[in-house]
Amino acid sequence: MIVCDLDGVVWLADQPIDGAAQAVSALRAAGHTVAFASNFSDAPASALGAKLAAMGIEPREDLVTSPMAAASLLSTGERVLVLGGPGTLEAVERAGASVVDAVAVAEPEGPFDAVVVGYRRDVTWDHIRRTSTAVREGARFIATGTDATYPTPRGLVPGNGATVAAISTAAGRSPVVAGKPHEPMAGLIRARYGPTGWMVGDRPETDGAFARTLGYGWALVLSGVIGKDDLPVDPEPDTIDPSLTDFTARVLAGDAPPPG
Repeated sequence: MIVCDLDGVVWLADQPIDGAAQAVSALRAAGHTVAFASNFSDAPASALGAKLAAMGIEPREDLVTSPMAAASLLSTGERVLVLGGPGTLEAVERAGASVVDAVAVAEPEGPFDAVVVGYRRDVTWDHIRRTSTAVREGARFIATGTDATYPTPRGLVPGNGATVAAISTAAGRSPVVAGKPHEPMAGLIRARYGPTGWMVGDRPETDGAFARTLGYGWALVLSGVIGKDDLPVDPEPDTIDPSLTDFTARVLAGDAPPPG
């Protein structure tokens, strides 16, 4: 079982990482299950799957996202204020919650059972005001993820963690974080794929910590946030490779046996 992050492992924003598609195909051809776990919550899972397919990777049903993990914390019929993109809105709706869009509704009327915050590029002061007010008034505060940045071909850009930090500061409360490296998303992975495997990622504080939460091996690739000059990192990886292609070669050569 091999779980791959997307940004920094398979692609950088809209640019495929060389050899990633071939690596996934080679792993699957050798009998390994390859799944994808992403904290990116802007796009729906279907759009992420289409993006994988366009890069030559068959997504199958092996895609787990932080909005799915956040939605797993909700109950049918709960009234939920959502600050997030289509991926977060879709996942909350599929959980059977009554969704109020914090961007579309200028003055959302509480009370709310929960506030869910996912990545969105056009967040404004007003959006932060609306969501932090709902949290201060007693709504449960759920974040899809708290990655401060994510990598693009032009460098790092602000991630959902930047928005969550602003709301948390304004509301005076910390969120329950659903995505990597936290237990809600780990629970979804274990339920689907079992208790042992590899987590392949580029971000130690997210992917490495998630591997430890899962009880999986931690395979660091240097194709995203972390480069050679940033080593060593914590948690210490079980393997370090330049890219998913190199990790795949290690697995196929028997140099990275299934941990656990």
